[in-house]
Amino acid sequence: MVSSSPFKASFLGPRYWLTWIGVFFLYLISWLPHKLQLALGKLLGRLVHRFMKRRRHIAEVNIRLCFPDMPEHEQRELVRKNMENTGIAMMETGMAWWWPQWRINKVFGSVKGLEHFEKAQQSGKGVLLLVPHFLHLEMASRIMGVKHQGIGFYRPHNNPLMEYFTTNGRLRSNEYLIGKKDVKGLLQALKNKKVCYYLPDQDYGRKRCEFAPFYAVKEAATTTGTLLFSSSRNCETVSLTSRRDEEGRYHLEVLPALENFPSGDDLADVTHVNQRMEQAIDLAPEQYMWLHRRFKTRPDKNAPSYYK
Repeated sequence: MVSSSPFKASFLGPRYWLTWIGVFFLYLISWLPHKLQLALGKLLGRLVHRFMKRRRHIAEVNIRLCFPDMPEHEQRELVRKNMENTGIAMMETGMAWWWPQWRINKVFGSVKGLEHFEKAQQSGKGVLLLVPHFLHLEMASRIMGVKHQGIGFYRPHNNPLMEYFTTNGRLRSNEYLIGKKDVKGLLQALKNKKVCYYLPDQDYGRKRCEFAPFYAVKEAATTTGTLLFSSSRNCETVSLTSRRDEEGRYHLEVLPALENFPSGDDLADVTHVNQRMEQAIDLAPEQYMWLHRRFKTRPDKNAPSYYK
């Protein structure tokens, strides 16, 4: 359990000077007017689209595989918008970590479905909240924290100074954080009737996975870790949708609990999870993290990768 991240004198050493410079500029930018930050984010995203060809290629492949019936010009437009939202996500990180509450309130759109939390907790259970990798996830978490603080299940940063900023930034809206290897910690949080964020939509490798449909890809490596936590008698499993509208306001909705879940059929269960992810992504597909190599693990180990 991580409830704070102390500052260390070693963070002042030369090893971290570049990190300090980057964080300093992000902090300064976070105090600019909101609309200007969104515009700067779009501009940054266009640079990502033009110069980060590897990441753009990954997004292009993912979108082509998931939406094969989408006309090519629409696929290209979705990739372009996705890159713009990637740039905006960098700005949103600064907003989520450093904005005072009065600024958060200005972009607070709506949060619906909190009764599903209350229903689970009243029955003596915790909540496993399934969340896709929205590009605006840092802000979505901060917005949700206005109404209901949760427990973040996350991968610690390799850079200790960035871990310091990431942890303390996320603790603005989360009660505490749990490292991704701390399975017992998350199970205990569920036992304590906490709301726990869990992101089941990426390719975590061949270990503990089923190859289930995800959009038009019939066999996408999908973690069964969700089922490990959901099978706890202390757990109710729900999911979250989130989007940023054209005015820059954020709208979140908690969807009802998955019924008869888990059922004992792992493939059917993770397919159900993927369907919930698709339901959330469809609201704003340009705001999803298509830059991740979602289909790097294939049933056939010799199948072509993103670069073959």
